[in-house]
Amino acid sequence: MEDIHIVPIGVIYTPHEHIAGMPVQPAGAEGIAGKIVMDEAYADGLMDLDGFSHIILLYLFHKVEGYILQPVPFMDTTPHGVFATRSPKRPNRLGISIVPLTAVESNIVHFTGADMLNASPLIDIKPYFPKYDSPTGAVRAGWIDAVKGVDIQKIRSDHRFE
Repeated sequence: MEDIHIVPIGVIYTPHEHIAGMPVQPAGAEGIAGKIVMDEAYADGLMDLDGFSHIILLYLFHKVEGYILQPVPFMDTTPHGVFATRSPKRPNRLGISIVPLTAVESNIVHFTGADMLNASPLIDIKPYFPKYDSPTGAVRAGWIDAVKGVDIQKIRSDHRFE
């Protein structure tokens, strides 16, 4: 297989300076503000983004090293295959978050629901299309359907994925 070269298009700034203690999903980071500073070379690509209520952020888990093929996720106590989790210890360390967009000003994108580490390299932004990105047939959530009593607002990262 050939190597893939991906260049960050900006940097995500959040109040989260340490992996331990961070929210583990945007739903657990409600109201936590973040901003993206886009590289000026890509700023023109932000045209019309402000018409969307939500955006999809793809970013690098830049402080995570290595991977675990069967991690114990924060919302369970048993191991699962890494591709059945959102564990940051992944072969390619890519994160994805769907977050509310609050403003676009020049090359700055403001959002809430910041669940990523400060200074995360931004790989891409995509608009969230409610009509197409929320399929009506999506009814099963694998192992997470069996997890009871999880309050995503209270779950925080610990040191297991550092």
